[in-house]
Amino acid sequence: MQFIDHVKIFLKSGDGGDGCVSFHREKFIEMGGPDGGNGGKGGDIIFETDPNLNTLIDFRYRQHFKAQKGQHGRGSNCTGAHGKSIVIKVPVGTQIFDEHKEVVLFDLVKPEERFTLLKGGDGGRGNATFKTSTNRAPRQFEKGWSGKEMWVWLQLKLLADVGLLGLPNAGKSTFLSVSTRAKPKIGDYPFTTIKPQLGVASVNEQEFVIADIPGLIEKAHLGSGLGDRFLGHVERCKVLLHLIDITSDDIERDYKIIRGELEAYNHGLADKPTIIAFTKIDLVEEDVVLEAMEKLKKYTRHPIFSISSAQTKNVKTLLNFLGQVVFDK
Repeated sequence: MQFIDHVKIFLKSGDGGDGCVSFHREKFIEMGGPDGGNGGKGGDIIFETDPNLNTLIDFRYRQHFKAQKGQHGRGSNCTGAHGKSIVIKVPVGTQIFDEHKEVVLFDLVKPEERFTLLKGGDGGRGNATFKTSTNRAPRQFEKGWSGKEMWVWLQLKLLADVGLLGLPNAGKSTFLSVSTRAKPKIGDYPFTTIKPQLGVASVNEQEFVIADIPGLIEKAHLGSGLGDRFLGHVERCKVLLHLIDITSDDIERDYKIIRGELEAYNHGLADKPTIIAFTKIDLVEEDVVLEAMEKLKKYTRHPIFSISSAQTKNVKTLLNFLGQVVFDK
């Protein structure tokens, strides 16, 4: 399934039905009087989260949503039927923005959460409601109120506890595959991950969700590589796990590139609790790992681990530490 995490759609709630002008006509009843009913209310536009959805791909094939109009009132004081509302199903974690993508209208973060964005127009009054002691046969009525319409942006931000960060080929997908039951694509070439992946890790009979996003490269905030738009999927994470390839020629450079992209992206990511882990330690000698740790301690006070996902070495220790951070929040 293709992963789509932001779409623009058009919404319109239903118009209200018009009121009716009618007079009661029945044998042996003189001057029956007005009996025009009110118009029905237009349908609403409602958003509802569906835990079974994990992408916005359905909106690629349908971008216009118009609720049903309310029916007009009828004689014999019959009120028109209300228009049918539209319930739009979205994944948990979907944000609704205005047309200019500047204002968050609502943030849907709970399963089966409902939010009425646009209410349908009210129905107009029929002539029966205008009858008074001095106006026994009114012919006034009201037109139904128009529904509201607008363009909105839907943006999906995955809900996860731990977010994986790193340069391409830093070992994020391999770590996700050995720490959870997720089956991400793994290869010995950059950008094997081209869409976010989720996995559930279990630690001491407790579970937390890990999110893997495509690797960042230098100047990603300027559009290089796959850009930095996938960073939105780790904004909600409680802790970030920054993975660094121990076999890299320049450990300090790799660290600074990711930190620089987090600061350029902003949204508080650079200030989130972070854990650093050197990967692929099975490919180097132990003294190389110790030297790399000492070098990095000059630039950061974040906890530093070393792991080998291929041999699952120290992976459990790292997961236990992540669990403590997650469940202490």
